Amino acid sequence: MPSLPPSLQITPIHHPLDATVRVPGSKSLTNRALLISALANGKTRLTNALFSDDSRYFAKALQTLGFDVQLDEANYSMSVTGLGGKIPAKKAELFIGNAGTAARFLSAFLTLGNGEYILDGEPRMRERPIGDLIEALNQLGVEMEAKNNCPPVEIFAKGLPGGKTRIAGDISSQFLSALLMTAPYAQSSIKVELTTDLNSKPYVDMTISIMKDFGIEIERDQYSHFTIHPSAYLPITNYSIESDASAASYFFAAPAICGGMVRVENISRKSVQGDIGFLDVLTKMGCVVKEFDNSITVHRPLSIVGIDIDMRDIPDTAQTLAAIAPFADSPTRIRGIASARVKETDRVHATCVELDRLGVRVEEHEDGMTIHPVETMRSASIQTYNDHRMAMAFSLIGLRFDGVTIENPSCVSKTFPNFFEVLEMLQ
Repeated sequence: MPSLPPSLQITPIHHPLDATVRVPGSKSLTNRALLISALANGKTRLTNALFSDDSRYFAKALQTLGFDVQLDEANYSMSVTGLGGKIPAKKAELFIGNAGTAARFLSAFLTLGNGEYILDGEPRMRERPIGDLIEALNQLGVEMEAKNNCPPVEIFAKGLPGGKTRIAGDISSQFLSALLMTAPYAQSSIKVELTTDLNSKPYVDMTISIMKDFGIEIERDQYSHFTIHPSAYLPITNYSIESDASAASYFFAAPAICGGMVRVENISRKSVQGDIGFLDVLTKMGCVVKEFDNSITVHRPLSIVGIDIDMRDIPDTAQTLAAIAPFADSPTRIRGIASARVKETDRVHATCVELDRLGVRVEEHEDGMTIHPVETMRSASIQTYNDHRMAMAFSLIGLRFDGVTIENPSCVSKTFPNFFEVLEMLQ
């Protein structure tokens, strides 16, 4: 990972952009593919895989559990030899940092083992809820617990019996994704009923899509009921990971702030990642989006307008929109992101605090915020709360106004270690 100072001042760009960039592989797809590859019976090679804190924690956890996981960072490749639903280690303590996908996916995965496992993470991870997933697994006959409904999670595994379960979907879609991916290796069919509306629906669509890539289809009734029968994933000789649509959002957003055009390579509107929908947000604001064979360009003609938008399906891009909003001609209202309060930080509150620090008028709501346009901003050191998305989103503002300093810039290592190197390519 590139070495970064404790704080980093962003250099403004005083001309319209004309740049081409490429972003790393998808975190969401890499971690799903790691889990499914470990479940398949045989060797799978992942290409264009993401090497970041989150994916390294996931790979290390699999190695600790006894799986053969080979990492070739120079070639963005990972190889996993799956064991057909078996977990070699009978006992393990796994540390997963602040990787939410690792915490949720591995908690379900570990129920397939035969032994005792403890899954823990950083202090913030001990504040991130996992109780709904544990309750759903308990209903399926699993013995596991977490004090205060947050990690550390203790799993007393004897296999996953199966049956019927109910789960909430309004805190994190990762709970449902964890259940779905593990369910084919239960001893009997699993039927899942959602007890609430589902947030981040595209992430569940992504889970179902990658399960299909590895040979398993599920029965579903929209987003309310899911049935998974006992089956087995098939290993894939070479499985290519799409570039990360969430990471791409920052570079799609840059021309909305600075003007001009940015092309992002190796990504398509046909992506299975929900965050590709951020392009529709930019279109509503007045940007022009064009798709080519293996790239997408975003261009801002003259000005952009504020919008009123529900982002419950793409909450990870809400901070990106919040960085653009002050440069619009009218206020922007972001709705539907109450779930963002239990991410790496309380993203709703943190975003409002840091916008205010820059002199932006912002109103905080339970499910989002209203951001007003500004003519100028004041210099400020942006606190990132050890949240990679705070660092990346607020860096965009520094492309337009001088005096924006990002504290703890190295927190981007969670999903995009070379973010600031790619940002410099916009100059």
